[in-house]
Amino acid sequence: MFGMGFTEILLIAVMAIIFVGPDKLPGMMIDIVKFFRNVKNTVGSVKETFEEEINVSDIKKEALAYKQELLNATEDLNQVTHIKDDIASGLSDLNSDILSLDDDTKQESKKEKKPQEVTLKKKKKNKIKTEKEDELNA
Repeated sequence: MFGMGFTEILLIAVMAIIFVGPDKLPGMMIDIVKFFRNVKNTVGSVKETFEEEINVSDIKKEALAYKQELLNATEDLNQVTHIKDDIASGLSDLNSDILSLDDDTKQESKKEKKPQEVTLKKKKKNKIKTEKEDELNA
């Protein structure tokens, strides 16, 4: 016990009887036992507190890891949302381009339309017409 042998413990007991006296020795032994009991309880309490602090730090690390995962997920979600906005703006730009092209073609088609003359005459084929023009030019 505590690295002491039987003779050393006996020597301490004899010294205690000489200094304290035989009538106060039992009360002093009770006080010593109470002291060691309090020390043991205090050490146990410190040990539990230390373990709780270690657990709290582990829990804190886990909470920070979860927080980081949530931030990453939020960032990914924001990127997806921005892609949706980008696509929507691109589609609106494309739609406006198509509408402007459509307006341009309508204006061009109005300019190009000329009223055609309606006749009951039969049109001659282009082949015959081009042959006649070739003969006249020659």
